[in-house]
Amino acid sequence: MKRYLSVCFAFLLAAMSFSGEALAQSSPEVVVKAAVEGTVNAMKADPQARGGDMAKITQLVQTRFVPATDFQRTTRIAVGKAWATATPEQQKLLYDQFQTLLVRTYASSMSQLRDQDVKFIFDAPKIDSNAKDAVVESHVISTGGDNPVRYRLQKTPQGWKIYDIDMMGAWLIQVYQQQFSGQLEKGGVDGLIKFLTEHNARTAG
Repeated sequence: MKRYLSVCFAFLLAAMSFSGEALAQSSPEVVVKAAVEGTVNAMKADPQARGGDMAKITQLVQTRFVPATDFQRTTRIAVGKAWATATPEQQKLLYDQFQTLLVRTYASSMSQLRDQDVKFIFDAPKIDSNAKDAVVESHVISTGGDNPVRYRLQKTPQGWKIYDIDMMGAWLIQVYQQQFSGQLEKGGVDGLIKFLTEHNARTAG
């Protein structure tokens, strides 16, 4: 279960090599396919990443993944109502720390894919031309079987952006909402920032 979730996390960390114009013209499933397969292929093609160098894998995530996602939207939804009451400085700190957490988590998960033979299938969502939100159904086929993974995307001026993922019936944002709500109840926005900062400090290196 834990390994499966980690693999799914890694898929969300996929990178895009499209230009802004090409990305804006791409359909949701094309964005997800390019993100997932592009990142995994880049990792396998790099000797350091293929050898398990976490610094290199993290670098690939940072340079290729962030443009493919809307982490600020992910952060805003995960924090919930408290986001609106946070100051601009607090919002920036929340975004920066949450992004650091996600990048490190996904980089660690991606390291597990470097020697795996995995096939991906991405189904086109049934949406109209004016749709602003879409869910892409995908299948991760390996020796472990066929594992379904869903990606949620929002259409932005820069194109479709991945901002959530459903693993075995649990959307990623919902998981973090539960964790963050407890911290917010105990210490407010500053308490959540402190929690994320301390967590990232413990996992650095």
